[in-house]
Amino acid sequence: MSENQNIKIAVDAIVFGYQNGKLYVLLIQQKFGTETSYWALPGGLVHYNESLQDAVQRELKEETNVTVNYLEQLYTFGDDVNRDPRNRVISVAYFALVDLSKFKIKADSDAEKVQWCAVDEIPELAFDHNEMIENAVNRLKSKLSYQPVGFDLLPKEFLFSELEHLYCIILNKEIDRRNFRKKILSFGIIEETNQFSPIKTGRPAKLFRFNSIKYKAFLDKGFHFEIKLA
Repeated sequence: MSENQNIKIAVDAIVFGYQNGKLYVLLIQQKFGTETSYWALPGGLVHYNESLQDAVQRELKEETNVTVNYLEQLYTFGDDVNRDPRNRVISVAYFALVDLSKFKIKADSDAEKVQWCAVDEIPELAFDHNEMIENAVNRLKSKLSYQPVGFDLLPKEFLFSELEHLYCIILNKEIDRRNFRKKILSFGIIEETNQFSPIKTGRPAKLFRFNSIKYKAFLDKGFHFEIKLA
């Protein structure tokens, strides 16, 4: 039996940033919706003639003024047929990791406001967006153990202690700093620079840099990145 479907496809973006010892996610306050005012993830409906990737990039740019080079598809949300009270909507969620200091966010399009919100302070969001973020955080925790994705959240040059804190915050656990440093340095994918931290407290600390070119070359030779933090 044939059925006339009226199902809409949407995309939503979970963009993480890290600063001053906290993990943040990018949120917008929508201009239009079923409630007077609420926060949500950037996103919207896919246009008929565009790909999912193009759609999520467009929505991010329109609503937040953020452009990212890489977005990873996370999960498709649609089992709850009433997840959007306005229509039957299936949403494909993507997530990205950025150095938030590089972006000047600005609300536009159908976004009233835009802001970085600490992950541990997220309010009740529209639709199932809290669930989306929870899924993305779990994916991020997992990826930290087998891909050097943490460097995407840091500035180009960073203190080693910042990398340690990032792992502690995201994994929500203490780490053996000595063993962690030894393991990371043994990979040969980060290098010490001749630059020092601008913060003048105690002994001057040198800055480090992730060498993405060397990492890709190692991958071609079968390199396996693995961090186990019991």
